[in-house]
Amino acid sequence: MKNPVIIFGANAIARSVKEIFELNHVVVYGYLDDTVKLHKTEIDDATVLGATDDDGFLKLIGKKCEAFVAVDDNKLRKSIVKMLNGVRHVQPVNAVHPSAHVSPRASIGHGNFIDFGVQLAPGSQIGAHCLVHPNAVLGVGATIGDFVQVGAGSIVNAGVVIEDDVFIGAGVAIVSGVTVGKGARIGAGSVVIGHVKAGDTVFGNPAQVVK
Repeated sequence: MKNPVIIFGANAIARSVKEIFELNHVVVYGYLDDTVKLHKTEIDDATVLGATDDDGFLKLIGKKCEAFVAVDDNKLRKSIVKMLNGVRHVQPVNAVHPSAHVSPRASIGHGNFIDFGVQLAPGSQIGAHCLVHPNAVLGVGATIGDFVQVGAGSIVNAGVVIEDDVFIGAGVAIVSGVTVGKGARIGAGSVVIGHVKAGDTVFGNPAQVVK
């Protein structure tokens, strides 16, 4: 990737994303964030340039800069992606840590954050705009939809289907063949041995629905 990148967000994920780009020899132009007190400050030697709707910087995207959305709030992330697609006519780029193992037979969409130690097995698929945190594992043929967050150290075993907008906490294990429905949430450390319905929140070992 020849162009520098503007990172949307100036949080912990954004700092990790900046490091990933730099490890991949990609220049980070700066951050855009809606927290006014951060504007014109530096984070890890890059400046918070302005707000996420600052047209002076947005007009660079698609011409002189690429974009990455490092926001963990799904509603905000979706709104920024919609703006980039509709106004700037661009897709956010992927940020893949050099230490991640991505099988040549795995499939990755666009705008994904894939942190250090992540393993993507043959036939695994990740949609778009997902956050996959350190040392998470996707088994053979596991499928993840769009706007999914997978916590650090979680194991998504072979053949698992994770639908859109799912949140998976840290240290979760999902057994082979399970489907997790759209918008479901799985608490940290849970062991999921059966299908999870759309919108449900589950927790525990074995994971149970939290009312």
